[in-house]
Amino acid sequence: MKSGFVAVAGRPNVGKSTLVNALAGGKVAITSDKPQTTRRRIFGVANGPDSQLVLADLPGFQRPRDPLTEHMQRTVDSSFEDVDAVLFVLDARDRIGSGDRFIAKRVFELGVPVVIAVNKVDRLKPGHIASQMQTASQLGDFHALHPVSAKTGDGVEGLRDELVALLPDGPAYFPPDQRTDLSVEEQIAELVREKAIQLTRDEVPHSVTAEVEEIEGKVVRVAVYVETDSQKQILVGKGGAMVREIGTRARPEIEALLGQPVFLELVVKVRPKWRRDERMLERLGL
Repeated sequence: MKSGFVAVAGRPNVGKSTLVNALAGGKVAITSDKPQTTRRRIFGVANGPDSQLVLADLPGFQRPRDPLTEHMQRTVDSSFEDVDAVLFVLDARDRIGSGDRFIAKRVFELGVPVVIAVNKVDRLKPGHIASQMQTASQLGDFHALHPVSAKTGDGVEGLRDELVALLPDGPAYFPPDQRTDLSVEEQIAELVREKAIQLTRDEVPHSVTAEVEEIEGKVVRVAVYVETDSQKQILVGKGGAMVREIGTRARPEIEALLGQPVFLELVVKVRPKWRRDERMLERLGL
């Protein structure tokens, strides 16, 4: 069978995680319209009849500002080792600029095939897509160039076939029914964080993290951490409305993951400067 690893690279918020989910045929990574949603490397596994494509969803390239973003950038850099190809994702709705060229320089010097996906082409005029494709083609010596919409699925199957064709013969690295390398606890924590990010704004999304404290029977207890009391007030909301809404949105996906109804208990806690706490980052797997 064909099997191997493809690193997914691109600027923050170009739709890498949504595209990985589409390629894997189900939810692997959480998504939002906020940059820095992806904080760790997550493997998304796309299993075919005689292939296993393992996609490494990575944080977006960025200039580190604190220990958390330093860890994220180190994750990006180390994830390019021993990959069979790179999927370089661009946003068709944004100008292809210096940030994209910086990433292009990094990925094209790896010596492996680079497939460019120009994402978010839905609802764009053909002339605009063609112009973006032309600009993308000038970024480096690419193997293939695909216009896609991770949101609608347009072009995703062809892109998947292209990536599988680049893989060497090899073993299955994951069981055929496994779609990600994250543990159940990590998936639950990410789902809770996703809903918190989607419901908040300003600095709060960047300061939120979550950790499963306990799964006992049908009870799932998750700690949601922020850095300040004011952030906690926002996350709890008036009369607990915000934290209840986070739980309401997260519960159905957690129940689908666990295969049973659950009582989801969310506890919001203040952990000052957790993004600068190396022990906390290590505990969270970041």
